[in-house]
Amino acid sequence: MVLLSALVCIAVFCNNSFAQTPSAADMKNIRVDELSDDQIRAYYSQAQAQGLSDDQLEQAALAQGMNPVEVKKLRARVDKLKGQGSSTSGTSPGAVPGNRGGRELNYEPDTLPSTDPSTPEEKALRSKIFGADIFKNTNLSFEPNLRLATPPNYQVGPDDQLLIDIYGYSEASYELTVSPEGTINIPYIGVIQVGGLTVEAATAKIRSRLSTIYSGIKNGNTHVSVAIGNIRSIKVILTGEVTKPGTYTLPSLATVFNALYESGGPTVNGSFRQIEVIRGGRRLATLDLYDFLLSGQMKNNLQLRDQDVIRIPTYKKRVEVVGQVKHPGIFEMLSGETLTDLLRFTGDFNERAYQARIKVLKNTATERKIADILSTEFTAYQPESGDKFFVDEILERFENRVTINGAIFRPGQFELEPGLTLRQLIEKAEGLTEDAFQNRGYITRLGDDLQTNLVSFNVSRVLSGQDADIPLKREDVVTISSIFDLKEAYNVRVDGEVQRPGELPFAEGMSLEDAIIQAGGLKEGATEQRIEVSRRVKNSNALSTSAQTAEVYQINIGRDLKGATANFLLQPFDIIMVRPSSGYEIQRQVKVEGEVLYPGFYTITRKDERISDLVKRAGSFTALAYPSGASLKRPGASMASDKNKIDTAVENREKLSKIQRLQPTAKEAADLAKQEEALRNFYVGINLDKIMTEPGSKYDLILEEGDILRIPKQLQTVKINGEVLYPVTTVFSTGKNFKQYISQAGGFSSRSLKRRSYVIYANGAVRSTKKFLFFNNYPIIKAGAEIYVPKKEERKTSLSEIVGLSTALASLAAIIFSVLR
Repeated sequence: MVLLSALVCIAVFCNNSFAQTPSAADMKNIRVDELSDDQIRAYYSQAQAQGLSDDQLEQAALAQGMNPVEVKKLRARVDKLKGQGSSTSGTSPGAVPGNRGGRELNYEPDTLPSTDPSTPEEKALRSKIFGADIFKNTNLSFEPNLRLATPPNYQVGPDDQLLIDIYGYSEASYELTVSPEGTINIPYIGVIQVGGLTVEAATAKIRSRLSTIYSGIKNGNTHVSVAIGNIRSIKVILTGEVTKPGTYTLPSLATVFNALYESGGPTVNGSFRQIEVIRGGRRLATLDLYDFLLSGQMKNNLQLRDQDVIRIPTYKKRVEVVGQVKHPGIFEMLSGETLTDLLRFTGDFNERAYQARIKVLKNTATERKIADILSTEFTAYQPESGDKFFVDEILERFENRVTINGAIFRPGQFELEPGLTLRQLIEKAEGLTEDAFQNRGYITRLGDDLQTNLVSFNVSRVLSGQDADIPLKREDVVTISSIFDLKEAYNVRVDGEVQRPGELPFAEGMSLEDAIIQAGGLKEGATEQRIEVSRRVKNSNALSTSAQTAEVYQINIGRDLKGATANFLLQPFDIIMVRPSSGYEIQRQVKVEGEVLYPGFYTITRKDERISDLVKRAGSFTALAYPSGASLKRPGASMASDKNKIDTAVENREKLSKIQRLQPTAKEAADLAKQEEALRNFYVGINLDKIMTEPGSKYDLILEEGDILRIPKQLQTVKINGEVLYPVTTVFSTGKNFKQYISQAGGFSSRSLKRRSYVIYANGAVRSTKKFLFFNNYPIIKAGAEIYVPKKEERKTSLSEIVGLSTALASLAAIIFSVLR
């Protein structure tokens, strides 16, 4: 992309204007070898500003006749500059304030901007190199503080601003800039050479020259102060294994760390420990970044000067440490450093490290080999480049552990002391609890082949000394059971008319009164008579067909649970049944909606109260009532409100299960939701006209709790839904039949299943179409009815069915043909 952009820019540069079209002669005469790096950078910047695509740039260059050989040379030059990376200024773009004054210095990059060319593998490797992350931390820039007092050893150079203040008996101030020759010109004093001097030496020289004019300087009545105003900028070159090599413009107070941070630090092959500072062609110092990373010391972090060179060589020796150390990673080693030094670099072992031995993978001339380094060899072993050290984890096992569980006061793990026995371990665990089963305990012991063995013992005899004490071994697990662990949990169950029915834990001496109280006491509707307690039989005759399977006791108690038999003692697994009182009834309500004089809720007063009685209690019908369309919704009473109610939920679930077994296909199974809804159909089709004319008849239903009687106004419409051309609600007309209403909806659709059409009447009754010979006998239509025409089932003929049918027809045709012959 850079190359293609540069092609047209070079031609444009030859014409000195972007507004002019370069000629073919200009393009042919371009010689890349004669162009400087700065010119190529300028062309690249101009190309970016044009916004032209790469294809347009390439076509324009070729059309103007640029020599293909020069194109190849240009590509090589651009790639070289691109590989050098980008350098940024020593400070943020913009003004850099000095110690005093208001002048600003701008530091701009001096190399071609580029992106990081690293591959994913190189990035992964760099992330493991110790110290590489420091150059990615945006909060750590090493930027020099330019607002400190001028250091006395600061070397004055061209473009520095000197602030000279004279105060005392005489007062004067001068702001002077050091010339390129290193001089300043003080009025009435003359030219003074200060270039190359430290601030301290320059101050002494200036004070000496000023004393020739200001006599008070010698006797101390006049004082001279010399400081640096705005500092100058310097150029520093970073080369070698640098992430972004190039020339950097930095403040003159910048140090080696400033330059390294701005350049991105060493590459994956660069050395972190032998960074060279070259001044005047001579190596001035060597910087080791590990001094800063490990101890925070900045040894040899020299203040840079103009034209200093920072060179990062390739590493000489690098090793990797993985496993149980605090900072695993890749570390650079210097000659003479040992494994102890390497462990110091990693932060040493962590808490779970196996420290007695470290494994190392080494490279030989032809293959790899593995070696073990003992802890006694750490200080003498010198790692070699390419070594990979593995610090293993300690084993998840104990060398001196025993465990005791069960009926003891302090179960858990204990130290296996020399000679520890079973009796001593029980004493360590504070002894047995009162419920301990003392006839038998056991020790789970690991054999030499790690097979599990059981060692049984009599707890009481071992503790009393009647049996020999048992010496314990590593990883023994002693278990002493509780008597409650060795028997079935005892409980009793209370059901029926109590506040909290369910199971209760059994206790010795538990009475019927205790169980009822623990179950929350009797409900208001419970009877104190005929409380039934059923008990297990332990000695039933298994050979008798009429053998007793349970003992049942009928017990009468008082409401205050103080009857003569209230203290009936229970046994484990007894079942107590408290029945509802035969004469106790809770209120049950029904509701009347619609066209009656007094709609609302009504309480059922008799068990045999009927619909006709309810209508009379509601004041009978209004003038607009339509009894023929009346419906009865019966969601049903809850089990709690009606003790004689039969629970049909299980029966309905069984019906759905049978339907599902009879309809195994996915299509038919999808209709189960509709079938379940049908089982829960709450509407009962009634004929209220007949009920009111024949009260007490079989049509006059007995009311149940939750019934809702709905009496609508005079209905005047009929709904047509389903597979008709235009579903609609139309006006009811006496005398119209089923087909006439269908015609008002546009007629049947092509997918209608006419013989399955049905009508839902206003009172909830449903009538379906009946078939007589080849004719459909449709239901009659009444006001408020809803006509529904179902859809035909789509049947798709498979390829195998088509082939079978075609074969059958072909065979039939062959038979007919042979007969006719």
